[in-house]
Amino acid sequence: MVERAGFAAAAQDLGVSTAFVSKRVRLLETQLGARLLHRTTRRVTLTESGERTYGWAQRILDDVDQLLQDVGDVAVQPRGGLRVCSSFGFGRMQVAPALDALTQRYPQLRVRLDLYDRLVDVAAEGFDLDIRVGDGVEPHLIARPLADNHRVLCASPQYLAQRGTPQSLKDLAHHDCLAIKERDHPLGVWRLHNRDREHAVKVSGALSSNHGEVVLRWALDGRGIVLRSMWQVAPLLQTGQLVQVLPGWRQSAKIWAVYPLRLERSAKLRVAVEFLADWFRHSVPREAAQG
Repeated sequence: MVERAGFAAAAQDLGVSTAFVSKRVRLLETQLGARLLHRTTRRVTLTESGERTYGWAQRILDDVDQLLQDVGDVAVQPRGGLRVCSSFGFGRMQVAPALDALTQRYPQLRVRLDLYDRLVDVAAEGFDLDIRVGDGVEPHLIARPLADNHRVLCASPQYLAQRGTPQSLKDLAHHDCLAIKERDHPLGVWRLHNRDREHAVKVSGALSSNHGEVVLRWALDGRGIVLRSMWQVAPLLQTGQLVQVLPGWRQSAKIWAVYPLRLERSAKLRVAVEFLADWFRHSVPREAAQG
């Protein structure tokens, strides 16, 4: 009923009467001593108590599915809600189409995707899964690598023709660098490695943003040097719209599925992560996977 936003639609899915569904909800509210739903003539929405109850119901269904998987012989289709978060650019360009395909494969799943420009506390904020780009995962969470990826330095041919091509990391101090404040990455500090060497470079420029696609657009317009993931810039490098600079230096930025410990045995989460791992193996550019 929560997913269908109405008593009638839920009753139709269940093959029962609307009155039966309404009565069961009233009985549950009486037993819990709390109002679970806001009812209007057009739709039904959850109260704060309803949100908590719905979360508990989803966890109970996860446990039942896991029981059937562990001791039963019948394969169980993943079902129920799955709350997913990711960053702005990667979430829009890569995660969104992957989740679209996931729900087409498993139609009983209901997926909500939220995009942020900050590092999300998955467990505390009620998320089931964080699709994260970048290394370093909190010890109280579980992380499974989905695909290899790294960030590279690049600029437009126009910018390099006007300002020259940097030959060392020190040269970046004399260039316009397009900084981004994305999730947990510090603004204006690029941590790069070259084989066994690692170096933190302080960069500056006239333009900075908290959105990777904005910064990439500035780079294409010839406004400076940018540090972006191969999954995003590989096509632009292939067409010559961008040129990689200082190719020996890069920043590791693997793609991870991050989730709370309590969901380690969740059947629907396991299916989703396996699906996404296969999806990203085929969708992340070959250059990133090899690099």
